[in-house]
Parts: sequence; C-alpha cells; structure tokens
Amino acid sequence: MMKDTLLETIAEPEATLATCNPRRSTALLVLAGLWLIIFFAALFSPPLLDDADATHANAARHMALSGDLVTLRVNGIRYLEKAPLPYWLGALSFRLFGFNTFAAHLPQAIGVFLLALLGYHWAFRAFNARAAFYTGLATLTTVGVFLFTRYYIPEVLLSLFLCIALYCLLQSLLPSVDAEKRAVISTGAQRSVETPAFLSPTAYAYVMWTVLALAVLTKGLVALIFFSGAAILYLALSGEYKNWRSLKPFTGILLFLLIAAPWHILAGLRNTGGMNGHGFFWFYFINEHFLRFLGRRYPMDYNKLPSSLFWSLHLVWLFPWSLFCGTLIHQAYTAFQRYRASNPAPINEARTFYWQPYAVVVVGLILQNALKIPYLFTVFAALVLFLLHGLRRRQSNSPPGTPLLRVSTLAQRSTLLLTLFATLVLMFFSLSTNQEYYTFPAYLAIIFLLAVSLTHAEQTFPFDPASRRWITVAHATFTVLGVAIAVTLIYGLWSSRHLPFVPDIGDVLAHRGVGNYTLSMSGIFDLTGPSFAALRLPAALAAVAFLTGPAIAWFLRSQRRHLASTVTVALTATTFFIAAHIAFARFAPMLSSRSFADTIQQLEANRSIAPDTEVLLYGDQSYGSSIAFYLGRQVYLVNGRSSSMLFGGTFPDAPPIFLTSQDLLTVWGHGDRKLLFVPMEKREIVDQLLGNKKDLLFESSGKALFTDRPLDNSGKPKDPDPPTLSLNQRLTRQDTP
Repeated sequence: MMKDTLLETIAEPEATLATCNPRRSTALLVLAGLWLIIFFAALFSPPLLDDADATHANAARHMALSGDLVTLRVNGIRYLEKAPLPYWLGALSFRLFGFNTFAAHLPQAIGVFLLALLGYHWAFRAFNARAAFYTGLATLTTVGVFLFTRYYIPEVLLSLFLCIALYCLLQSLLPSVDAEKRAVISTGAQRSVETPAFLSPTAYAYVMWTVLALAVLTKGLVALIFFSGAAILYLALSGEYKNWRSLKPFTGILLFLLIAAPWHILAGLRNTGGMNGHGFFWFYFINEHFLRFLGRRYPMDYNKLPSSLFWSLHLVWLFPWSLFCGTLIHQAYTAFQRYRASNPAPINEARTFYWQPYAVVVVGLILQNALKIPYLFTVFAALVLFLLHGLRRRQSNSPPGTPLLRVSTLAQRSTLLLTLFATLVLMFFSLSTNQEYYTFPAYLAIIFLLAVSLTHAEQTFPFDPASRRWITVAHATFTVLGVAIAVTLIYGLWSSRHLPFVPDIGDVLAHRGVGNYTLSMSGIFDLTGPSFAALRLPAALAAVAFLTGPAIAWFLRSQRRHLASTVTVALTATTFFIAAHIAFARFAPMLSSRSFADTIQQLEANRSIAPDTEVLLYGDQSYGSSIAFYLGRQVYLVNGRSSSMLFGGTFPDAPPIFLTSQDLLTVWGHGDRKLLFVPMEKREIVDQLLGNKKDLLFESSGKALFTDRPLDNSGKPKDPDPPTLSLNQRLTRQDTP
C-alpha cells in the first residue's frame, strides 16, 4: 500500500514560522515599492522600439482610432496572426493616456504587478508568509520578467491568466478543512496558512473558465494546451478526477465559449479571400498554431534556439533566483527517495523495461518521417506513459481507487500542479520553434517552487547539512559571478576612459547580426569596447551592485540572517535593473526610429516640407515601425511585402502601399516630394539603386532619411513638379487593369 506522498513538506514549529517574517502589510508595501521602482518608472523611456514593439502598438492604435475591435491592422494591412486581448487593453490605454510609450506598456506593467500579487497570495495560502514574500520578491526581480516586459508582447498577460486558472482549479477542488487536518496528522506535512477562501468552490470554477477564455484571447489555442495538459495530468496523478463535477465542465465550457468564440467567429467572417483563397481561419489556426509548432509556418521569419542554449538560458532568465535551483533539486530528489523507500516496486519491475526504449526509438522515427512529428515529442509522450506505469506498479498492492500520488494539502497539490505545468511549457517549446521569451508562462511556476525550496532550506539550515551546503554553493556562485561581471564592467570603463561620450551608441556597435537578428536578444552581441563610452553611468552602477551586493548577501547568510540575505539578493537585482534600464534608454537611437519621425514632424512644422509628405520605408515595415506609430499615418513600403505584411497584403481591399525597386525609380523625383527611410541593412542597396539622386536629411545609428529634392528653406513648401498625381493614386492606377 502506498504509505507516503511524493510531495511532502517538513512540519515546522509555529514559533519558527511566525518569527522574522515580514507582516503582510509590510510585505505588500515592499512589493509595491519594488514594482514602482523597476517597472512603473521604466514606462516613460525609451520610446517604442522598432519591430514587434511598435508594430503591436500600431495595431492597438488602429483599434483605438477606428473602433474596429475585430480585425487587427498594421499600416493599413490586416494583421491576423495575433489574438486580440492585448490590443484591446492597449487601445483602452491609448484612449485614456494618449499615444505614447507609457500608455503602450502600462497594461504589461500592471500584469507584472498582478502576477507578483498572485504568487504572493498563492504561496501565502499554500505555505507560509515567508514563502509568499519570496515568491512576490522573486517575480519582480527576475531577469526574464524584467527583460521580456520591455516591449509590447502578450506573454506576461498569458502567464497571469493561466496561473489564475491553475489556482482556481485547485480552489474549486479544495478538500474540506477537516480533510486537510487529517492529512496533516497522518503525514506530518506542513499545513497551509488558515485564511478563508475569497470565493466558493463553484465561483472559483467559473472564474477558472473565464480567465481561461481570456488566456485564449491573449495568445491563442496554446493557452488551452498548457492548461488542459497540466490539469489532465494533475487530475490523473492525484486521483481528483473523481471530483470532476466540481469544475462545472458543462456550464463552464458554455461560459468559455460565450467569451472566447465571438471574436474568432467575427474575425473569420470578416477576413476572407486572402492568399490562395485562404482567410482568417486557415492563417490563424493552421498556419500560426499547427504549422508554427512544426516549424513550417509561412513565412519562415522566426528562428529557433539550439537545445543546449534553450535549456541553459533559463538559468539567465531566472537569475538571480536560479542560483538556488540546487536546493530545489536536492529537496525533490530527497522526496523522491523517500517515496521509493515507502513504496517499493515489484521485484520483476526491471524485466518489463528491456524492450520499451527500442519501441520508443522505432515509433519516434516512423512518426517523424511519416507525419513530420518531432522525435522529441514521441520521447516526451513515452516518458509520461512510463511515469504513469511506474507509479501504478508501485501501488499494485494498494486498495482500488488509490491515487497514483497522494496529495492532500494545498501545499502538496500546488507543488504537483505547478511542476507539471512548468514541465509541459518547457517541453512544448523545446520541440516547437521558439524565441527566448516564449517560456515566460512557466516563470511564475518555477519561481514559486524556488521560493518554497529556499524557504524550506532556510528553516532547516541550523540542522540540515545539505541545506547549508546548497545555499552556500548558491551564494558562492553569486559572489564569483558578481566579481567577474564587475571586473568586466570596470575593464570596459577603464579601456574607454579617454574616449568621448557617444550620444548615438549605434555608431560604435559591431552589428554582428547573430542569428540574423531573428532572435530577440541578438543585439546584445553587438556590444564593443568603445560602446562603454556611452554606458559609463549604468556600467558603473552595475559594477558597484555586483561587487558589493553578493558579498553582503553571503555575509548575512553566514550570520543566519536569512531574510536580510534574501532581500539583499533582490536589492542587488533591483540596482542592476535600474542600470540596465538606463543602458536600454541609451540604445534608443539604434533600437527605435522615433528621432526620424520627430525630424519629419519638425520639417513639416517649419514648412520646409509640405504637411503629410509621403514617407517611404525601404524593406520590411519592422525596420521602422516606430515611424508609422509616431507619425500617425501610413508609410509606403519598398520591397516590403514580407513578414507580417505578406498575408494581409494579399486581400483585395489592402491599401496600395507596396512598391518595387522599379516603382521607386519611377516615382522618385517626380510629383510630390518623397521621403525615404533606409535602415542600416539596406543602405548599400539603396546607394546602388538611387546613386546621387537623393539628399540626406537625417542620419542615426546607420539609418538614414533621404528626400528626392533639396529642401526649400524659404518657409513655403516647394511646388511639386508635374504630374501632380499622389503616390497613392499612381499605385492605384498601376493596380487597376
């Protein structure tokens, strides 16, 4: 009979749990202060960045101005690859606060704060006040959460909705208080903090279906995959599938459809007749979901991290709290060993596992060659089946109906569910095409587990050598890394001490093009020694933080002042984030093209050029998407029928904004004045195409703004040369048979 649960926490004296913990009001005040310093203060700079940031802001801007809440449009072209909720929130923010960086990023910043509060509340109910404080603290001071909320992407909102849904899943299945007391007595497990539930189990079930619908409206069907996959595995392992009626599946699914289905139906009806007769349904569901997972999405404008980098970079994205992963792994291994000792397998278990690995290899290769299913997907599915089979064999002598894993307390149930969820997200994107931030939904789950393991290690620090050893390893690693980072920054500052300050850092970067800039962090490899001349203040601030913070935290830990030590780790990360944001703002001339929009508006204001002068962008719109946002009007694209503009540009009512190189030569220097924005990557091509038939108006970070005739500085716009057809009319006439 199965005697112990795999997921067990150590009972701790009430006095220990109650001492040296921040009061709830103090903890929430600290979390709010950190959020204001790290996230709210960063909302005002830098300006919107080119590529995804300004592209998504343009989609929200169109919604705010047009009132069309169904069809996303960027630069007048249908943008059908994204779910609408982040853009609804962005449109609302624009209507309230105007079209600016603050309004564009405010929903994400609020999402981070709510995510931290959710982690705090969940850990407080499941474990104790210190674990709750550490969960909120780590959520706000983790590199990945800071880094991947610098631009307009929906991952933080997806993470928030999915984690709320997971929490509500547990609350809707929550056993009675008497049952939890019996579990505590029988297993010696730590009982969760006794706080009354905010809602009834039925209300939690309906909230679960509601936020799950919002998650689908945030990121698409992948939200359903993550939640349902984790929920099904959890229900199967814990045996709580017997309480499936508590989840209100029939009325809940109806509520889910009432929220999620209308937009999908309207979007499908309003967007038909695109490329090859395809419309929204094919592009959004088949191309953006199924084919993207298989790496066959059209167009192929995404890259994929190598497996080694994909997994190892999570140590960076979860830094500095990933340093304590040793405590988590040790505690998980100890619990597993305890489970194995309490639930021995049948003697003949090993005999049944001779042929299975060979079967997995054969089936995996067949599916990969016949159906293009990734080989690792088959391996992952087989591992899940082996796990279930092994658990079932270990309880072969148990009474019928005994769950595979006995998880009775909220702490045990939370640990199991979040472990399954994080594993599913990580495995899914290890198989699919991915960007560095795709696994963001797993961050809170991993942070939660790390915070709980750190709390447990602190509680057992006086009498458990393993806890002391792994915490010491974490602080030693942090200190060595801190010194190495500080020395590197100091060397960069010293080597650039005689160089003048460079206001435009793009002029001194290497532009190495790692990953062809299809990975979100490709630009970090462009840093050079001379670039430190533009980064003296943030580099010095980061050097001081890394030189002193880790050492102070280690010293406090050695004095067994655990709370102060952990807070020092968070403050070190906070100081680094402040320095990183200052550096990020210094990169604005390279990452954003707002200065070009400002130049155009200034020329129009002083009447050097006519109002609403036609602006052309050479290449994909992502090269200068911030120009369209800050100008507030469409720009023409030369050889820009690509990437996000490709499918939407094939609809019959798409505006005639696409030009070829021959079209550019035809209209350049004729009719109304033209302005041409050229990204650094296209300068050589444009120089060969136009030669000397262009006048440079503005240049920054290798990007340039040209015009097709000299400026008239008399204060009056120069009269256009005949014929006087606008560029739009010319393109429309060319497209008319």
